[in-house]
Amino acid sequence: QVRLVESGGGSVQAGDSLRLSCEAFGRTSEPYGMGWFRQSPGKEREFVAAVTWAWAVTAYGDSVKGRFTISRDNAKNMAYLQMNTLKPEDTAVYYCAARREVSARVQTAANWYEYWGQGTQVTVSS
Repeated sequence: QVRLVESGGGSVQAGDSLRLSCEAFGRTSEPYGMGWFRQSPGKEREFVAAVTWAWAVTAYGDSVKGRFTISRDNAKNMAYLQMNTLKPEDTAVYYCAARREVSARVQTAANWYEYWGQGTQVTVSS
């Protein structure tokens, strides 16, 4: 079992930056693929970014490419999402997700992930 705890959300102005953190607790000695998703009211959960444990292969949703950067520190059991040039449409609850990794293939589908954090709110005003 793995428990994920997100932090770093908040309210910012358009153009500002935020850094989200996700800390994993529990069976963290195993390799876990990690991802970030977001959901705003009335919308489906949207893929934001993902990173593999092996080789740190990354993938990004089209709406955040060039603005967001995902990274991880396996020694600290942490994953991060650096969000730059934030836009009002980035407003959502951001969730960290993880699943034990069996290959270095980055996963973008929400239904692949097994463990989820409680979410952290990001609000961007114009």
